[in-house]
Amino acid sequence: MNRIEITEVLRTVPLFKELTSNELNEMVNIAQYRQYKKGTHVFMQDDPLENVYFIYKGKVKIYKNDINGKEQIVTVQKDGDMFPHVGFFRKGNYPAYALVMEDTQAVVISISHFENVLLQHPQVSIKLFRVMGEKIVDLQNRLEAQILNNTYEQIIKLIIRLCNTDGKGLSDGRIMMTTQFTNKDLANMIGTTRETVSRTLTKLKKKEIVEIDEKGNIIVDPETLENELFS
Repeated sequence: MNRIEITEVLRTVPLFKELTSNELNEMVNIAQYRQYKKGTHVFMQDDPLENVYFIYKGKVKIYKNDINGKEQIVTVQKDGDMFPHVGFFRKGNYPAYALVMEDTQAVVISISHFENVLLQHPQVSIKLFRVMGEKIVDLQNRLEAQILNNTYEQIIKLIIRLCNTDGKGLSDGRIMMTTQFTNKDLANMIGTTRETVSRTLTKLKKKEIVEIDEKGNIIVDPETLENELFS
């Protein structure tokens, strides 16, 4: 990929959309284009923290393993997303694994080079802090759900969150999840079991709140699903 193509890729990243041509050129000068095949890892947990990644097209699952080897999915990154969100202005290792869920194209920038650009361009730093702030709020909401809600409510809130972050609006007003998460994937996002997720989805389907089409896509009416939290 040449400089012009990398420039166009970076323009799709929300963090860089409002940069001037000169500012964007500085990013292009330190950026590399890479492709990752489905099923491969971008990095492993505890690898030296070296790069920040900006997805052009694709999906990457960020997950950790606990001391018993059980997977805990932190998030799924998609087009336009940046990861990891830790590591700036500090040294250390990647805190999680990054697994490619589908063939992915990304722009990679060395953290040390990226930090230098941030120091020279405060407006980029401000945008980065906003992105970090949104992630903190999301984590707070997820922690609150685990503390205050039972498992049934946590699963409903998870589906709502995934529809907001990974959903596609349909003509009838419903939302279809664009990533086909398995019941195990959903369970690993909130620390429950695959069987519990399966029972919950079956219950929601019987209530005609959730539909799963022939391809395995989850389709919901967001308003009806939210109302289920208060029923």
